Amino acid sequence: MEVHEIIKEQIASNQILIYMKGSPNSPQCGFSSQASQALMSCGEPFSYIDIIANPEIRANLPEISDWPTFPQLFVDGELVGGCDIILEMFESGELHELIREATSSQKPID
Repeated sequence: MEVHEIIKEQIASNQILIYMKGSPNSPQCGFSSQASQALMSCGEPFSYIDIIANPEIRANLPEISDWPTFPQLFVDGELVGGCDIILEMFESGELHELIREATSSQKPID
Protein backbone atom coordinates (compact mmCIF):
# COMPACT_ATOMS: atom_id res chain seq x y z
CA MET A 1 0.00 0.00 0.00
CA GLU A 2 1.32 3.44 -0.93
CA VAL A 3 2.15 5.79 1.96
CA HIS A 4 -0.61 8.25 0.97
CA GLU A 5 -3.15 5.42 1.16
CA ILE A 6 -1.74 4.32 4.52
CA ILE A 7 -2.10 7.84 5.93
CA LYS A 8 -5.65 8.20 4.63
CA GLU A 9 -6.55 4.83 6.14
CA GLN A 10 -5.03 5.80 9.51
CA ILE A 11 -7.03 9.04 9.57
CA ALA A 12 -10.24 7.29 8.52
CA SER A 13 -9.94 4.40 10.97
CA ASN A 14 -9.00 6.39 14.10
CA GLN A 15 -11.63 8.70 15.53
CA ILE A 16 -9.04 10.77 17.42
CA LEU A 17 -5.52 10.62 16.01
CA ILE A 18 -2.46 12.75 16.66
CA TYR A 19 0.66 12.59 14.53
CA MET A 20 3.48 13.57 16.83
CA LYS A 21 7.16 13.20 17.58
CA GLY A 22 7.44 10.35 20.05
CA SER A 23 4.53 9.04 22.10
CA PRO A 24 2.15 10.71 24.57
CA ASN A 25 4.09 9.17 27.46
CA SER A 26 7.48 9.90 25.91
CA PRO A 27 7.19 12.91 23.57
CA GLN A 28 10.28 13.87 21.61
CA CYS A 29 9.61 17.61 21.26
CA GLY A 30 8.01 20.35 23.31
CA PHE A 31 5.16 20.96 20.88
CA SER A 32 4.23 17.27 20.80
CA SER A 33 4.46 17.18 24.59
CA GLN A 34 2.12 20.14 25.07
CA ALA A 35 -0.39 18.92 22.48
CA SER A 36 -0.52 15.36 23.82
CA GLN A 37 -0.84 16.60 27.42
CA ALA A 38 -3.83 18.74 26.42
CA LEU A 39 -5.37 15.77 24.63
CA MET A 40 -4.75 13.42 27.58
CA SER A 41 -6.37 15.97 29.89
CA CYS A 42 -9.62 15.49 27.99
CA GLY A 43 -9.77 12.02 29.52
CA GLU A 44 -10.73 10.08 26.40
CA PRO A 45 -8.69 7.44 24.57
CA PHE A 46 -6.93 8.49 21.40
CA SER A 47 -4.49 7.05 18.90
CA TYR A 48 -1.10 8.40 17.93
CA ILE A 49 1.47 7.88 15.23
CA ASP A 50 5.13 8.55 16.02
CA ILE A 51 6.43 10.36 12.95
CA ILE A 52 10.05 9.89 14.05
CA ALA A 53 9.60 6.13 13.78
CA ASN A 54 7.69 6.59 10.52
CA PRO A 55 9.77 8.92 8.30
CA GLU A 56 7.68 8.26 5.18
CA ILE A 57 4.56 9.43 7.00
CA ARG A 58 6.47 12.44 8.32
CA ALA A 59 7.53 13.34 4.77
CA ASN A 60 4.13 12.82 3.14
CA LEU A 61 1.49 13.85 5.69
CA PRO A 62 1.94 17.61 5.07
CA GLU A 63 0.93 17.06 1.42
CA ILE A 64 -2.28 15.31 2.46
CA SER A 65 -3.23 17.59 5.34
CA ASP A 66 -1.96 20.81 3.79
CA TRP A 67 -0.39 21.55 7.20
CA PRO A 68 3.41 21.92 7.34
CA THR A 69 4.23 21.26 11.00
CA PHE A 70 3.82 18.61 13.69
CA PRO A 71 1.97 17.64 15.77
CA GLN A 72 -1.24 17.32 13.75
CA LEU A 73 -4.53 16.36 15.37
CA PHE A 74 -7.35 14.73 13.42
CA VAL A 75 -10.83 14.21 14.87
CA ASP A 76 -13.45 12.30 12.89
CA GLY A 77 -11.21 12.43 9.81
CA GLU A 78 -10.80 16.22 9.88
CA LEU A 79 -7.63 18.14 10.64
CA VAL A 80 -8.09 20.17 13.81
CA GLY A 81 -4.64 21.78 13.66
CA GLY A 82 -1.27 21.88 15.31
CA CYS A 83 0.04 22.68 18.75
CA ASP A 84 -1.07 26.33 18.96
CA ILE A 85 -4.62 25.54 17.86
CA ILE A 86 -4.83 22.51 20.15
CA LEU A 87 -3.68 24.60 23.14
CA GLU A 88 -6.05 27.48 22.32
CA MET A 89 -8.94 25.03 22.04
CA PHE A 90 -7.90 23.34 25.29
CA GLU A 91 -7.78 26.64 27.18
CA SER A 92 -11.20 27.71 25.87
CA GLY A 93 -12.81 24.32 26.57
CA GLU A 94 -13.45 23.68 22.87
CA LEU A 95 -11.03 20.74 22.69
CA HIS A 96 -12.72 18.85 25.51
CA GLU A 97 -16.11 19.46 23.90
CA LEU A 98 -14.88 18.31 20.48
CA ILE A 99 -13.31 15.17 21.93
CA ARG A 100 -16.40 14.42 24.04
CA GLU A 101 -18.68 14.81 21.02
CA ALA A 102 -16.45 12.57 18.92
CA THR A 103 -16.31 9.80 21.51
CA SER A 104 -20.01 9.99 22.37
CA SER A 105 -20.87 9.51 18.69
CA GLN A 106 -18.96 6.22 18.51
CA LYS A 107 -21.09 3.40 17.30
CA PRO A 108 -21.08 0.33 19.54
CA ILE A 109 -19.34 -2.71 18.08
CA ASP A 110 -21.71 -5.64 17.59
